[in-house]
Amino acid sequence: MTAHGARLLPGDDDTIVAAATAPGRGAVALIRMSGARANTIARALGAFGGACGAPPVARLQHLCTLHHPDGTTLDQALVTVFPAPRSYTGEDVVELATHGGLVSPVIVMAACVAAGAREALPGEFTRRAVLNGRMDLLQAEAVADLIDARTRAMQQQALQQLDGGLSRRLLALRDEVIHLEALLAYDIDFPEEDDGPIAPARIATAAQALHTALEALLRTAPQGAMVRDGVLVVIAGPPNAGKSSLFNALLGQSRAIVTPIPGTTRDAIEALLDRTPLPLRLVDTAGLRETDDEVERLGIEVSGRYLAQAQVVLACGASAADVRHTVHVVSQSTRATVIPVRTKCDCVPSHDEQLPHDTIMVSAERGDGMDVLLESIDRAAQLGAPVHDDLVITRERHRAGLAIARDELDAFLSAWSIGALPAPVAAVHLLTAREAIAELIGTVDTEDVLDRVFRDFCIGK
Repeated sequence: MTAHGARLLPGDDDTIVAAATAPGRGAVALIRMSGARANTIARALGAFGGACGAPPVARLQHLCTLHHPDGTTLDQALVTVFPAPRSYTGEDVVELATHGGLVSPVIVMAACVAAGAREALPGEFTRRAVLNGRMDLLQAEAVADLIDARTRAMQQQALQQLDGGLSRRLLALRDEVIHLEALLAYDIDFPEEDDGPIAPARIATAAQALHTALEALLRTAPQGAMVRDGVLVVIAGPPNAGKSSLFNALLGQSRAIVTPIPGTTRDAIEALLDRTPLPLRLVDTAGLRETDDEVERLGIEVSGRYLAQAQVVLACGASAADVRHTVHVVSQSTRATVIPVRTKCDCVPSHDEQLPHDTIMVSAERGDGMDVLLESIDRAAQLGAPVHDDLVITRERHRAGLAIARDELDAFLSAWSIGALPAPVAAVHLLTAREAIAELIGTVDTEDVLDRVFRDFCIGK
């Protein structure tokens, strides 16, 4: 068994090795080893200055010449040792900083394997860190999110989760469940004590407070999705409304083809715009109109699906009539905040007929109105998912586990309020809620959960 209760799997006691840097041309490549034989293997390669050399001072780089076990010179490298348990994995770790490129890292890795190491599986270093109590599952997921982050918002959220903020919140919730179980246990086991039985109202109040806390954390899921994937902003309107030009102007680069020919955009084009406080997932869609062109019609159907999922829709038109018509059409297909946008304002007379309220005037050609439009999108995105807490849940695994815990509290409260179940039976709901929260953190025996968490990790982390 390990610090988190999970059983060691076959191969968990091997010494593993992997490249911690991406392959390709570069100045330096990092080879990482972890396990009981990491120092022995590094010594066999000459990393410690000879067959009898002692490991260098921990956490200080030391220049060495690496050799294959057969004596072939491999490379000059900087070696750093991290003794257990104060290492990333909690095991002895040796890092070899070789020259970069396609050859040196590969032959050094092969020499490590020849000396007795095994190539690491994706996420195996971080998995060992979890098994050895160096971090919990939530923090391990934060490591993956930090590596995969495409925006500052996701990077900052991952750093906060890596620091243990969400873990501490869930541990506090688990403790509240345990407290509630203790109240029930006292009522069940010691009904004749001097203090008397626990008042049912006290138990109900504690359970309701816990339910409210779980519900509050679950309500952060939409915000977490926006942090992770970006606010879905769909640009909609008729053909030749300037949608693609607006898309390119917002991005600051040409991603969509812009021509005066109606129906040029046949499919949705996506791009991520990194902004604070939330990134924007911009989608340029096919022009909304009746058409006999089969390909264009399919593109319009795709537009409809994006509209149904959108958080913000930019209802575009090059005239007041087009803007009004677009607002009317998209409002029937989405619950998102709809922002009327009159495009090509540099080409349209200022005395244009009546526009919808709060229409934003923009010119993709001159850049007019872009800052105002982006600020309006930011406000609409935050209104769509109001959160007054820095902690948000960003993964479906988190949402599903918390939903189970909340539903079990629901079932407990329903049964407790009418006395439908004996206390020992009602307590089963609390046990299930506690286990659901514990599984999120990784404090129970959850091999299948470990497999799900680490299967998408990169090798070497």
